[in-house]
Amino acid sequence: MAQTARSTQAAQGVGAARASGATGAKAGRRRRPLSPGRVLAWVAMVVILLVTLFPFYWILRTALSSNAALYVDPTSPGPVGFGWGAFARVFGMQSVEEAIAEGGSGASIDFWLYLRNSVVVATVVTVCQVFFSAMAAYAFSRLRWRGRDAVFSLFLLSLMVPTIFTLLPNFLLVRQLGLIDTLLGIMLPGLFMTPFAIFFLRQFLANIATEVEEAALIDGASKVRVFFNLALPMTVGPIATISILTYIGSWNDYFWPLMVSYTDESRVLTVALGNFNAQTPQTGPDWAGLMAATLVAALPMLVLFMAFARRVVSSIGFSGIK
Repeated sequence: MAQTARSTQAAQGVGAARASGATGAKAGRRRRPLSPGRVLAWVAMVVILLVTLFPFYWILRTALSSNAALYVDPTSPGPVGFGWGAFARVFGMQSVEEAIAEGGSGASIDFWLYLRNSVVVATVVTVCQVFFSAMAAYAFSRLRWRGRDAVFSLFLLSLMVPTIFTLLPNFLLVRQLGLIDTLLGIMLPGLFMTPFAIFFLRQFLANIATEVEEAALIDGASKVRVFFNLALPMTVGPIATISILTYIGSWNDYFWPLMVSYTDESRVLTVALGNFNAQTPQTGPDWAGLMAATLVAALPMLVLFMAFARRVVSSIGFSGIK
């Protein structure tokens, strides 16, 4: 009887604890009263969001407008003379007469050739750079060799060198190699590795436990096999993140391809947009066509980043980069 009474009292105590916990959870879920600080924070966040998204809206509004009508009512908040003519000019689906009638220059644009060049350059640079950077990061984080920390410090110091300082030496090197006006000449400076990619991957590899790697070495596996069979599979997340960042950076690069490429055969999409703007008709720049081309060029990168934004943020936080 005494044991039964104690069991009953324990059950009642557990029930009371659950009830109090549920009551506390409900109380916690209640909305806190709006304070002036919270209202100001929400207002500031909405303003920042509108300021950030407004350029994208204005690009879309201009692209959906008629170039001739834009000069009549340039301040209209919505599309002026709504139509898809600007996108048709970008994809080469308009005749010369139709393009001139809508305010374009009528010049032909080989959009698909520029798109192919951008895809080839960004893909090859991403694959090679990430692979070689992963090998270097593994050497800096796992291998023990004399001067390792000093060499890594030099790599970190190179992060402080502005990119514009390396443009002229790289141009002279590419010219001496005979790679001017070629896709390989565009890809060469970023083809192997970058200090940021090495630092990013090294930070992740340094946080991984070494027990599995040591067990593989005891079983007779070589360092090369450990790298391909253990290190790379364990760093799939960071490698995907740095691949996305590298692809976006290579896709958006403008100044270096502008210095190296001179013909359509090696011209990438970002440089082609500048030439598109240079083809000015008699009435003025083809703003509708230029904004349509800009939107088409930026849309793949926006979709790519939105699809993997959570992975990028989580990998950067895990790697300890602040």
